Amino acid sequence: MSKAQLVEMARKDLEHGRNGTQDQADSIHKVPVENYYDQARWEGEKEKIFRRMPLLLATTAELKEVGDYKAMVAAGVQVFITRTQGGGIKAFVNMCSHRGARLVHEGCGTAHRFSCPYHAWTYNPDGDLVAIYSADDFGDIDKQDYGLTELPSLEKAGLIWVTLDPKSTLDITLFLSGYDSLLAQFGFDNWHYAKNQRVEGPNWKIAYDGYLDYYHLPILHRETFGTEIGNKANYYSWGPHTHMGRPDASYEEFEGLPDDEWPTNRLVAGVWTIFPHISIASFAGGGRSVMISQLFPGATPETSYTNQIFLMEKAPDTDALKKDAEQQFEFLEYVVQEEDYATGIALQKNLNVGVRDHVLFGKNEGGGQRFHQWVDTLLETSDEDLPKLFQTG
Repeated sequence: MSKAQLVEMARKDLEHGRNGTQDQADSIHKVPVENYYDQARWEGEKEKIFRRMPLLLATTAELKEVGDYKAMVAAGVQVFITRTQGGGIKAFVNMCSHRGARLVHEGCGTAHRFSCPYHAWTYNPDGDLVAIYSADDFGDIDKQDYGLTELPSLEKAGLIWVTLDPKSTLDITLFLSGYDSLLAQFGFDNWHYAKNQRVEGPNWKIAYDGYLDYYHLPILHRETFGTEIGNKANYYSWGPHTHMGRPDASYEEFEGLPDDEWPTNRLVAGVWTIFPHISIASFAGGGRSVMISQLFPGATPETSYTNQIFLMEKAPDTDALKKDAEQQFEFLEYVVQEEDYATGIALQKNLNVGVRDHVLFGKNEGGGQRFHQWVDTLLETSDEDLPKLFQTG
């Protein structure tokens, strides 16, 4: 069914390509400028979105073997994810149960025991407390009561989601709204992890607006790649998650084929955004690859940072392929930091002055409209009503 959905979207993109048309929202949408800098709203977004919604924090490619782990800070919460003895994944607050020290430094690695650097309490990849330093001197406790604090997590489609609230009851599969079945068509389970790099940006919503926007490509990116794609987008949504296709008459070459013979690598082209903070963009240079942009609020409402995770369908096995891949990654870092985010940072300064009371999202910018509507809705939705929200999409 997922392949059929991809073909259905491609056929719509083909029709728009032939007609020179694109998807249109019903009307122009206004967003108050203070939504991009108001301190109270920003705190609410961190609490009610980033600490309530499942976040895509890792990929299967980063944690392939038992004992592999990834540690990071997500919306102010120190997290680490492990590949357990049973081959599954678990996520924990990166905090020793003794006195709260951080167990492991940020980054990826492999360990079959995690020993606290403060007092050497030791845990296994399943989060169990397995050893207490100088246990006889410390006193009697039940180790089962002092394992690591586990966070809800799910590994699907070669991607790993974690909810930062350990008490969350929101089903991650329900949150995904079936979108994961489309993402599974990439086959990320068997891809190669290539690199991770970080770029600094403006308010997280300004940054995310750009990932949902082809309208700016021929203008802002005219010297890099923008003229290759055009400024029109077609938006396809599953709950709060959106795929951006585009009018594309080149799909004509597959028109007479059965659905299962349409090439999957063409069908998954475009941009796939996963609410609230992920964009996946496909590229062909240096071998088939994707850039997963993992966006987080920064230290203030006016700042954010983005981890760029690069996956390749196959590990480059020649010096030429390795060089091509590295050049591709450097190029994408430049485009995002020096074109997208530099523009966003300057835009942020203008909005903060307050000479305008709103910004506009046109009828051709339906993805951005839907994103802001979901942000507004979640800020007003109680914990108990969250499942109902995702059931209706």
